Amino acid sequence: MGKLHIKKGDIVIVNAGESKGLEGKVLEVFPDKQRAVVEGVNMIKKHTKPNAAHPQGGIIEKEAPVHISNLNLKDPKTGKATRIGRKLNSDNNLVRFSKKSGEEIK
Repeated sequence: MGKLHIKKGDIVIVNAGESKGLEGKVLEVFPDKQRAVVEGVNMIKKHTKPNAAHPQGGIIEKEAPVHISNLNLKDPKTGKATRIGRKLNSDNNLVRFSKKSGEEIK
């Protein structure tokens, strides 16, 4: 399948779909399905029975996974959406960098 351009904890911007323009933190990544769950993006309503986590049950709003092709990383320098590249740094480690500003992404 290959590596994904986003990781858990990244700040991303949605570039397509119903949530276009929203940004949020990546909570979870599913590499096998090519999807990611982003905080506050692609909200769905789930009807649940009462359980230990939700004693009342009822309708719960939660984030649904978004396809990673609809996500761009937020550039650390400019704050805009950017594509990602990989390169070797001075310590011979592979690091991600922003294609827009050339800034290294931690």
